[in-house]
Amino acid sequence: MFGFIALNKPSEITSHDCVARVRKILKLRKVGHGGTLDPLATGVLPIAVGKATRLLQFLPENKAYRALIRLGMQTTTDDLQGEVVKSQSASMLTLEQVEPLLHKFIGTIQQTPPIYSAIQRDGKRLYDLARRGKLVDIPAKKIYIERINLVGWYPGEFPELEVDITCGPGTYIRAIARDLGTMLNLGGTLARLTRTESCGMKLSESITLGQLKTEIEQGSFSLISSNVALQHLNQIFLSETNGKRWLQGQKIVQDLPPLSVSGIVRVYQEENKLLGIGNIVKFDDYQILSPKVVILNE
Repeated sequence: MFGFIALNKPSEITSHDCVARVRKILKLRKVGHGGTLDPLATGVLPIAVGKATRLLQFLPENKAYRALIRLGMQTTTDDLQGEVVKSQSASMLTLEQVEPLLHKFIGTIQQTPPIYSAIQRDGKRLYDLARRGKLVDIPAKKIYIERINLVGWYPGEFPELEVDITCGPGTYIRAIARDLGTMLNLGGTLARLTRTESCGMKLSESITLGQLKTEIEQGSFSLISSNVALQHLNQIFLSETNGKRWLQGQKIVQDLPPLSVSGIVRVYQEENKLLGIGNIVKFDDYQILSPKVVILNE
């Protein structure tokens, strides 16, 4: 098996648990995921099957979420999975006070990841250090948020703001909830999160673990092809001779089509036979195609 699955992850299980369940359903060991979702989060979890696991790094990076942010409350994990460390009524808060602050998150900004996250520090996961009660200085990192659109406002003692967020890789939506609460001096936490798009895969096209199991049993299941998953990359076709050289890890010098921005391309032989992923480097009067991942799809 070679290809991808847009899995609709359920709440209260980890991304690793999802991979384990897919392995069991497919009866296949070589399964991986692209982009971890927190246990309480739901939505698109890209799954790679077979040799396609080596292609996860080349999938589109942008992600989209629908988030419900609760104001007047702060937790240790910046979501409802953690212990409440601050709680105060925010019933006086209005949307007119909150909405202008959302614009401060748009663009390239510095964000401090949550202490309970999978980021490594000195070889240890931050969440492991946090559980041991160790204080860690977490450096802010640069992230990019393309847009935040208001979906709904729900007033009350702990008012909730629902938004759609489109962002680049490495963005923590929990941190946005936390930082919005800090700006208001009231505290904020993530109450619910659904990833609506990841690695070019959309929630509307995803399937649940139950649907996957049923389709496998009925023989109606089909993987998302690498041609679809990697369609954002330019493609080139090699002759039979150059294709053999490519599979041996050799660089190819020839006249190639216009480069993609990154120089990363899909490499094929005739009949759409995927040979792998390459990188094109342009010189004065010639171009060199270097192998990055050699992966013949039989």
